[in-house]
Amino acid sequence: MPSVYPPPAAAAIAAGGGDRFGLTAVIPCYDEADSIHPTYAEIVAELGRYDLEILFVDDGSTDGSLDRIRELAAVDPRVRYLSFARNFGFEAAFSAGYRYAGQPWIVHLDADLQFPPSEVHLLVERAEAGYDAVFGVRANRDDPWHRRWGAAVYHALGRRALGIEIPAGATTFRVVRTELARRIVDLRLGTPYFLATVPRLTSRYTTVAVSHRARTRGRSKFRLGRLIAHALELYVAFSRRSIHAAALLALVAAVATVGIATATGFGWLGGAAASVTGLAAQFVGLIGLAVLMRYVVLVADAQARPAMFYIREASVLVDPADHLYGADNGSGRSALAEVTS
Repeated sequence: MPSVYPPPAAAAIAAGGGDRFGLTAVIPCYDEADSIHPTYAEIVAELGRYDLEILFVDDGSTDGSLDRIRELAAVDPRVRYLSFARNFGFEAAFSAGYRYAGQPWIVHLDADLQFPPSEVHLLVERAEAGYDAVFGVRANRDDPWHRRWGAAVYHALGRRALGIEIPAGATTFRVVRTELARRIVDLRLGTPYFLATVPRLTSRYTTVAVSHRARTRGRSKFRLGRLIAHALELYVAFSRRSIHAAALLALVAAVATVGIATATGFGWLGGAAASVTGLAAQFVGLIGLAVLMRYVVLVADAQARPAMFYIREASVLVDPADHLYGADNGSGRSALAEVTS
């Protein structure tokens, strides 16, 4: 991000942020109108001891979430916000929040607060011990069984089968040094998988067991199809083993198909057996081809990829490149809050 567009608290960061721990609570939200005020109240009550900034990222909500956020920003200067031109997704929302966080440290909190703000102190304590990133690990995950098992399986596949370095059991609940988070966001990766990117930049990360509670407001935005797609993106983007395995599968299927055709031609293999074996070989080949094609798509997206997000309105100064209209009124304050549609 160009230095002429610093976060609003850049001067405080340069000066060391004062005596208190400087913390930006980044809160991505999409259609969370009923959660905004309770979430704010709990965060302020629990994290008020820190030099606190509360940065809401409205991911194109249509239910009045932005109106609730504006209300809070009007009465509490610690509340700031970014609002997207449309729904860009979870990765885009937290990436924008990380880019424009104004304090030296970031804590990622979801609007449903399934990770209680009271647990943030555990992460801050470890961060102060010299770590760049501290990830919360659910000690008692209160989610449906399919989400618990699904997360366990795809983490295990990623870490053990594909050799991807991911902090064991890590979640989106994390305290991260802002400079590191912004560095990762500015890489503009095709797959901004934060958990897998942190170990590529620093070895100073750790995990802490934290409590987890059931969602009491709204509904989860994660669906099975999206979780599967997210896992595939991780496997393909962060490990070459999946590509090598896919290529091997396609090669084996091709050789098997030739062998079956030859055996059938010489009468060594009956018609029914040849059909079943041939279908199995084609199935294996299609799996390999699907993985290879996904890799090609990711490479193509990286070559010609639009911005991860566009901001329509904000209460902080932002880079015009991130604004839908590239607006800036040159007054020392972003024109984004004034240019809406």
